[in-house]
Amino acid sequence: MSTASYISVIERYHDYRDAVHELMSSILASIGEDHLFDDKAIQCQAMERLGETYPFLELLYILDAHGTQVSDNIAVHSKHQAAYSGKGKDRSQRPYYRMARDATGVIITEPYLSLASRKLCITAVSRWPLKNQDGDGYLLLDIDLVKTIEFIMGDTVRRRFQPFFKGVYSLIVVGLLIVVAALLYSAFSEIAQLFFGSTTEQDRHLKPFGVIIFLTLGLAVFDLGKTTLEEEVLMHKDIFRHSSTRRTITRFIAAILIAVSIEALLLMFKAALGDGQHLIEAVWMMLAAVGLLVGLGLYVFLGAKAEALLLSSRKK
Repeated sequence: MSTASYISVIERYHDYRDAVHELMSSILASIGEDHLFDDKAIQCQAMERLGETYPFLELLYILDAHGTQVSDNIAVHSKHQAAYSGKGKDRSQRPYYRMARDATGVIITEPYLSLASRKLCITAVSRWPLKNQDGDGYLLLDIDLVKTIEFIMGDTVRRRFQPFFKGVYSLIVVGLLIVVAALLYSAFSEIAQLFFGSTTEQDRHLKPFGVIIFLTLGLAVFDLGKTTLEEEVLMHKDIFRHSSTRRTITRFIAAILIAVSIEALLLMFKAALGDGQHLIEAVWMMLAAVGLLVGLGLYVFLGAKAEALLLSSRKK
């Protein structure tokens, strides 16, 4: 996961912090069997049942009153975590133990990188009665924060299709790059003909504009493919953030603006050299570019203002 997605997940966590904490507290409250850690088969069955309902669960384990782990990790859907036993490890310096030791009720940490899964997670801790020991221990539950946010926002199904979406976008980018290669071939063919072919005086004046048109179209198509690759394949994109969608639209419109403006200028230059057949079209193209620029400015301004109002209303 990229740094940007970590930032996005943490922002979402703060938006839904209360819901996440209530959900984790309810899951811990549902684990009421004192003999859960006495039998491996019971552990696996219990976690499988919980994992079917809550696909974001990662680990369940117990610490004694001194912060030493007295049980194996009970993992859900992860061989790596199951292999990372952890039994006998001293957890007394971990923030979740110190928080639980000095408080009552369920304690829930802030997001951190798990040593077992190497993923962004949070831990919920509640007191747990221990057999043959003085004092209570602590029951700990680790969850995958990314999957938890997806679960709360109802985004789990869409995430499963994300590799397919990225594959389709990648194919589209490949097609655009092929078009760019064809345009570049046409441009350099025109250049070669200009220098080495037989051309009239008028052709020598007008052919450079044809070369510029091919290169400009190649630039615009390449920029479109590059934007699609970056926005839809390489970068993390939070579709629930208006700023993310606004950034994508801004980049696409900017690429179109550049292409339209250059084409309009080329037609005007050709008119200045005596080919004024498309002068009116050039003026209309320039006006269209101005209209797009004004519309884009209004869209960005109003979109940013609307998102600021939405965020401020959530904080109240």
